[in-house]
Amino acid sequence: MQVPDQVEAIAALAQRYDLRIGVAESLTCGQVSAALGAGDSASSWFAGGIVAYASSVKFAVLGVTPGPVVTALCAREMALGAARVLGADVAVATTGVGGPDPEEGRPPGTVYVASVVHGVEDGVLLELAGDPDQVLAQTVWHALDLMRSAMLAAGPATAQPR
Repeated sequence: MQVPDQVEAIAALAQRYDLRIGVAESLTCGQVSAALGAGDSASSWFAGGIVAYASSVKFAVLGVTPGPVVTALCAREMALGAARVLGADVAVATTGVGGPDPEEGRPPGTVYVASVVHGVEDGVLLELAGDPDQVLAQTVWHALDLMRSAMLAAGPATAQPR
């Protein structure tokens, strides 16, 4: 597996600042975790991922508020839940509609990605084009990029004593 540039940056930052990384995935069904797991020395910084494809798992395991799951709130709560469950300093989450059919009244390609770095949340709404495989690949890229950007923005502030 070729390691994306964002993963190399995430690995370097995680190692430099002694950060533990976690993931909560719905739409991407483990693909973000697989990319991170291929990173340099991942066993020292990647706590793991939770694939919460079923809404009931999002609610029960990650603490997502019951209701629609293709929302910014769901993505934020998934990221916060992953950080809590995995004991992670940094987490990213994905939820959305891969297609080919709409879900929850949202068209295919509607994706929410959220990150949390020491409790500071960020998120984006993506409106992606393409078939389901293309939507998933783009979502993985954006999730990794959001995590990398959030870690860079936090900079040395991400370093927390354990």
